[in-house]
Amino acid sequence: MGSVASCSCGSEKKQEKERLLRANDRSYNLSFHYAKNAIKTSKYNVFTFLPLNLFEQFTRLANAYFLFLLVLQLIPQISSVPWFTTAVPLLAVLAITAVKDANDDINRHKCDKQVNNRLVNVLVDGHLKKEKWMNVQVGDIVKLESNHFVTADLLLLSSSEPLNLVYVETAELDGETNLKVKQALTVTGEMGDNIEALSTFRGEVRCEPPNNRLDKFKGNLTINGQTYGLDNDKVLLRGCTLRNTEWCFGLVIFGGPDTKLMQNSGKSTFKRTSVDHLMNVLVLCIFGILATLCAIMTIGHSLWEDKEGSVFTVFLPRVPDVDVPLSSFYSFWSYVIVLNTLVPISLYVSVEMIRLGNSFYIDWDRKMYYPKNDTPAQARTTTLNEELGQIKYIFSDKTGTLTQNIMTFNKCSINGKNYGELFDFSGQRVEITEKTQRVDFSWNQLADPNFIFHDYSLLETVKEGNPEARAFFRLLALCHTVMPEEKKEGELNYQAQSPDEGALVTAARNFGFVFRSRTPETITIMEMGRKVTCELLAVLDFNNVRKRMSVIVRSPEGKMTLYCKGADTIIYERLHPSCKKLMDVTTGHLNEYAGDGLRTLVLAYKDLEESYMDGWRQRHHEASTAMEGQEEMLNELYEEIEKDMTLLGATAVEDKLQDGVPQTIEQLAKADIKIWVLTGDKQETAENIGYSCNMLREEMKDVFIVAANTAEGVKEELQNARRKMCPEAAEEPSVIKARAGLFWLQKTETVRDEKVDGDYGLIINGHSLAFALEKDLELELLRTACMCQTVICCRVTPLQKAQVVQLVKKYKQAVTLAIGDGANDVSMIKAAHIGVGISGQEGMQAVLSSDFSFAQFRYLQRLLLVHGRWSYLRMCKFLRYFFYKNFTYTLVHFWYAFFCGFSAQTVYDDWFITLYNTVYTATPVLALGLFDQDVNDRWSFQYPQLYSPGQLNMYFSKKAFVRCMMHSCYSSLILFFIPWAAMHDTVRDDGKDIADYQSFALLAQTCLLVLVSAQVCLDTYYWTALNQLFVWGSLAVYFAVTFTMYSNGMFFIFTSVFPLIGAARNSLSQPNMWLTIFLTSLLCVLPVLAHRFIFMQIRPTITDKVKYKAQMEGQPAPARRLPRPRRISTRRSGYAFSHSQGYGVLVTSKRFLRLKSRSALFTKTDTALVENQPQYYRTITEEPEKSQG
Repeated sequence: MGSVASCSCGSEKKQEKERLLRANDRSYNLSFHYAKNAIKTSKYNVFTFLPLNLFEQFTRLANAYFLFLLVLQLIPQISSVPWFTTAVPLLAVLAITAVKDANDDINRHKCDKQVNNRLVNVLVDGHLKKEKWMNVQVGDIVKLESNHFVTADLLLLSSSEPLNLVYVETAELDGETNLKVKQALTVTGEMGDNIEALSTFRGEVRCEPPNNRLDKFKGNLTINGQTYGLDNDKVLLRGCTLRNTEWCFGLVIFGGPDTKLMQNSGKSTFKRTSVDHLMNVLVLCIFGILATLCAIMTIGHSLWEDKEGSVFTVFLPRVPDVDVPLSSFYSFWSYVIVLNTLVPISLYVSVEMIRLGNSFYIDWDRKMYYPKNDTPAQARTTTLNEELGQIKYIFSDKTGTLTQNIMTFNKCSINGKNYGELFDFSGQRVEITEKTQRVDFSWNQLADPNFIFHDYSLLETVKEGNPEARAFFRLLALCHTVMPEEKKEGELNYQAQSPDEGALVTAARNFGFVFRSRTPETITIMEMGRKVTCELLAVLDFNNVRKRMSVIVRSPEGKMTLYCKGADTIIYERLHPSCKKLMDVTTGHLNEYAGDGLRTLVLAYKDLEESYMDGWRQRHHEASTAMEGQEEMLNELYEEIEKDMTLLGATAVEDKLQDGVPQTIEQLAKADIKIWVLTGDKQETAENIGYSCNMLREEMKDVFIVAANTAEGVKEELQNARRKMCPEAAEEPSVIKARAGLFWLQKTETVRDEKVDGDYGLIINGHSLAFALEKDLELELLRTACMCQTVICCRVTPLQKAQVVQLVKKYKQAVTLAIGDGANDVSMIKAAHIGVGISGQEGMQAVLSSDFSFAQFRYLQRLLLVHGRWSYLRMCKFLRYFFYKNFTYTLVHFWYAFFCGFSAQTVYDDWFITLYNTVYTATPVLALGLFDQDVNDRWSFQYPQLYSPGQLNMYFSKKAFVRCMMHSCYSSLILFFIPWAAMHDTVRDDGKDIADYQSFALLAQTCLLVLVSAQVCLDTYYWTALNQLFVWGSLAVYFAVTFTMYSNGMFFIFTSVFPLIGAARNSLSQPNMWLTIFLTSLLCVLPVLAHRFIFMQIRPTITDKVKYKAQMEGQPAPARRLPRPRRISTRRSGYAFSHSQGYGVLVTSKRFLRLKSRSALFTKTDTALVENQPQYYRTITEEPEKSQG
């Protein structure tokens, strides 16, 4: 005990190996220094904000550089540029960033306060007392009531439900809306709501330390010397909501940051885009270029002073004590200041403004607004927009992300006839839409108003008294483990152990076979308005090997029948030979259902003789009570009776996808984005959804399944799959090692993609994935998976989801996106470059940890193909243009140095230097970064291939930067030497000389501004009124400011500040000046036009082709909505239905059935579907109770 205490205290808390706690003993539990239940997601407080925030901002290389530059400008000996040219923009950047960070942190404080101040009943000194969540401690006993959030991670002690069951909704944890059941130990359940017994309870819990495993819990409870095992079914996790349970008591095991919900939230990491990382490298290169240029200038200054400088000392004496070496040293730092515009601070301001603007476009996009839940799309992080245009891999959850977690009875086959489809008069299949007329079930007072079916012929067949149809629905009403609730007469609610079963029993209910009630010995149904009570003789339970379930019932007339439902392959083996023809027809229907991605079951029955059943029941009783070989004996009896059955038909249930999921996945695949599904569901379920979504297709050459239970087995299966896909591939992967990042300190390893002929799919189970993710197998997994078009990982833990994402990030150097809706997706969302949360359900943990959120998966294609692509295009264009205009501007100083004795004199006047980046060229480049688009959103959807340049970094890279530099060098040469040559020995019309510094400065800066304005016009694809206003407005402002600042009035008021009196009117009144401006701009622009024209003719890109098509055709023709082509599939779901073995015993237990009336499952007057919400079914996964010892 002491060792546990020592490892749990103080600074050693992180190394906690085991948790020990005692109920109702705060002083004992406090000795371990366990975390309280308060949570803290904020970063700052009032006192730490300013120092911490400034420290964070100055850790950015650019901010530190500008601070250093400001210090240099404050030294008069070396500064030839006023200090305010750097101070004002730097303060603006720091202030804007600080305000943004403060606002984000205030919101986090508000969320924390709201959660921490929630109230809960805590047992203190023998009384229930209202306490804030933040004051709850480990070892406290709390009382929860229906619809309350679970306060902390609790050990369930007792509840109001029979068998100590509670029902919880885990949507915030795993995105699943169907209810789950938890069950307390019998020994604690006996305390009920007896406050005295609970107050004196002193049980000791020894369990695992805090961790992020949502699906596992290990521990034990010691009471009066007896030890009882604890597992995940005994624990309520923070983030769940108590439903349909009047009350329950729980013992706090983990609080606040130690809860599994918060452990999964992890620590938020600062995500940066690949453009950001490249910018850091480029800025470092620019610093190198700057140092090189300054060194050249320093050497030039030293040589000039040595050889030419002495001539000027007569009228410009040297400063005392400043010799040539010291003067050269000053010159170096002076040129650092003069040439600092190679990396202007306005670049970073503009980048943040463009990102913010593009984030607002996402927030404001009405096409990504979901009206049913009043949920708009939201850019929760404003710094990652352009990364959305570079996604190569998407990792998606299944439940709640691709699917709605709603099961609907879709189609059925009865006695060889297919029901559920509609045909027109010509026999053509009609697509069913929301406007299609529904079957009217108003004749049936017990019908579920939420049930939707469109084929009237099935109802007519049942009403006509067709014996096979009636037997079909009678089977669905009798063969199940559903529990009914009927608060008022006719108001039926079903507790289904799986959503599949709920959908089937609801279908039978609407077609006139209503399951009303059950006892351990009977089942009561309403058959077309007639009450029928059948005696339940036996339940032949489901398990994963049998993949079927049967019930044996005796009708009121005394007829005994076995009803069976299960997987088609299992049932077909047990049919009477006379069913061969019907079996062939039904198989054809099953192939059609499977082609539509539906989950199928086959139904069969068998009439039993009284004499045979007497003997069978006796043997069944003996097998049930046998001490040894019980399971084998029962299986033999089941096999014996479940044969020579008569086929009735088949059902097809749809695991309803979110709207537009298949089309979205198809669009993203055309954009060469690979989608991996990482789900905690069973293999069969995930495989079914894969086919429904068109991720897996019958046309695929092969779908590999990796399910081995050993490392060697997994390796062999992966290698066999790889060899089949690419026989000529080398056995060992080709790993390219390189260096990247700032100062090239980061080591990278890249596994190249390998060419594969044809499409393949890969499905891998969680236990196999655990082996595959080990160090010696991870590259084999990656190679094989990346050869496949589709990858589905089943039964994976939250940690494995993150590991898969990290594996691809590490070895593929590709941009990844993770999308999910529950706390089990948080680790994956945080591991990926971009995290997307599916919102729409209040308090979803995935959304709180995401970078972007919206309500439906289908909006992902608009987020990537439109917003992401445009953001990447705009950012790249902005950066290329910004570097061009600033390199061109700065390099003119370099050429001028050779004509001014390397004295660090500037070409332009001080006010032009101050306003060039902040006023004259600020708005046109912002318009380019905010409004430009190559083609509109409709063409972007029409040609998803337009997305591929972003994946290949084609628009902005190191090569693009070098080209930009070469272009700037050429332009700066033209900009300096053409005006210089034009003004050399030039006179005005009146014969006066105008070849002075002031006139040259004015001409050079005017040429520069006209050129960069022309260049931004060439770079703009999409013109708006604002673009026009900013371009022409900038030129107008320049001329207005120039004439004002060079005016007589300004000179007389501020003589020292505005010395260039009259330069503007004297120079710009000469025609040869305007000719020089025109020729200079023409010489700079012509090569750009020629290059673009030639390449567009010789090697047009996909963007060039689509732009041309858009110009010719205007808007693309709307896509025709054709009925989905009928696919026939021989693949069938081996998934029968999802309840657990042993449940048949539980539902027939007398203790399970309440003696008092139960509360209704739905407490609202309106039904779930009327409110556009999923219909909830309870999920009960309890094993038979075992004695604890």
